[in-house]
Amino acid sequence: MSRVLLVVSFFVSFPAFGQVEVSDAWIRATAPGQKTAAGYMTLSNKSAQPERLIGGSSDAAAKVQTHVSVKDGDIVRMREVKAYDIPAKGSFELKPNGSHLMLVDLKRPLKEGDKVPVVLKFEKSGEVKVDFEVRPLTGGAPEHKH
Repeated sequence: MSRVLLVVSFFVSFPAFGQVEVSDAWIRATAPGQKTAAGYMTLSNKSAQPERLIGGSSDAAAKVQTHVSVKDGDIVRMREVKAYDIPAKGSFELKPNGSHLMLVDLKRPLKEGDKVPVVLKFEKSGEVKVDFEVRPLTGGAPEHKH
């Protein structure tokens, strides 16, 4: 009986395990001397329970933070947030001039074509390893300032 209870308890405690899918993960290449980079992707929650991205880590940077861009007049400012909410059976997009992962204190320049491994940390699903594709420095949405 106690084994059955333990197994049921495991599934009840982790209802969203493995239910988050990551697509189109990318980072813009960095200029010489640049110490930060923003990461973008789409997070899809296949679970019937809401999920939260609460952080991340990468060997390419000292820290990985969750940020949002907020327009203040003509200036776009960055704000660190505690987490991103991903609705049940829904998705959340990290995109230029919006929500993004901020890689802080880069350990090396990021060059077009590189892959940057990042471990995403979810509240219920635990850790998910993702390779971010480094895309060209130019093009896409306008750059923002911190």
